[in-house]
Amino acid sequence: MCPGRPLQFDPVTALEQAAEVFWAKGYEATSLQDLLAATGLSKSSFYQAFESKHRLFARVLVWFRERQVARLRRALATASSPRAFIAGALRATAEEAGAGRTPKGCLIMNTASEFAGRDSEVATRVDDAIRAFAAVFEDAVRQAQACGEIAPHQDPAALSRYVVTLMSGLRTMAKAGMPAEAIEEVVEVSLRALR
Repeated sequence: MCPGRPLQFDPVTALEQAAEVFWAKGYEATSLQDLLAATGLSKSSFYQAFESKHRLFARVLVWFRERQVARLRRALATASSPRAFIAGALRATAEEAGAGRTPKGCLIMNTASEFAGRDSEVATRVDDAIRAFAAVFEDAVRQAQACGEIAPHQDPAALSRYVVTLMSGLRTMAKAGMPAEAIEEVVEVSLRALR
C-alpha cells in the first residue's frame, strides 16, 4: 500500500460495519457499493485502507474472531461457574433465534459454507476462528471438571468441539426457520449431556 493521506475514519468501526454487511448478505452477494454505503467511505479511502473486498473480508474474519473470543473469555471469567458459562452461551444462542429479528446464522460457518474450500486464506481464517472458539470452551470444560460440574472422564477437547458445533448448528437452524421453542429444547437436551 502506498503512503497517502492519513486515514480520516476509525478502521475498527469500518470493520464492524463491513462485518454486518458480509454477515447479512454473504461475501459474493456483497458489492463494493454495499461496503461503501455501510462504512461511509469513498472508493479511494476504501482502497487505501483495505486494498480490496477480499482483503477487507479477511480482516473482518480476524476482527470477528478476536472480538468473539474476547467476549467469550469475559463471560467465562464473570460467570457464576464454568458450566453456567457454557449453559449461558447455549441459551444466548437460543434467545438470538427468538429475538424477533431475522437470524443471520454464524458468520464463520456461513463463510465456511459459502467458500467450501475454494480459498485457502479464508479457509485458514475459518479454521483459526473455530479453534479459538473451541479453546475457550475447552478451558470452561476443564474448569467445570475441576469443580465437579462435568464428569472427569469426559474429553474436554471433544466436548468443546461439540459445544461449538452445537452453537453453529443452532444458529443455522434458526436461520432456516426452526422455532425458538424447538431450539430451546435442543439446548436443554444438550445441557443434560454436559454432566
